[in-house]
Amino acid sequence: GMLKEILVAREQGTVPMEWLTRNAQLTDANAAVFDAANVFAGCIPGINEVLRRQGLLPSNRCLNPEEVLSPGQEAELDRVMAAYPWLVDDAFVLENLDRWLSA
Repeated sequence: GMLKEILVAREQGTVPMEWLTRNAQLTDANAAVFDAANVFAGCIPGINEVLRRQGLLPSNRCLNPEEVLSPGQEAELDRVMAAYPWLVDDAFVLENLDRWLSA
């Protein structure tokens, strides 16, 4: 898996170009989730939206009703999830969701 690849790269002392690409993709995805374009105004609702999409939360609502997704943030989340499927762990979450929620 990913950890093994990282350990091998570390042992070899080189970083494959693929990892530099993944780094940029992860940074792009984090910008969408944490709402960097809007000075992180939608940070908490962005996290909640990802958890909602995975079935871990019933909604993306926050304790403060004024904390909502920023304009365009939902579209950005859609974009990065479609562009970088390796970052989406929905299958893993679905596989374990019942066990986690019953604990």
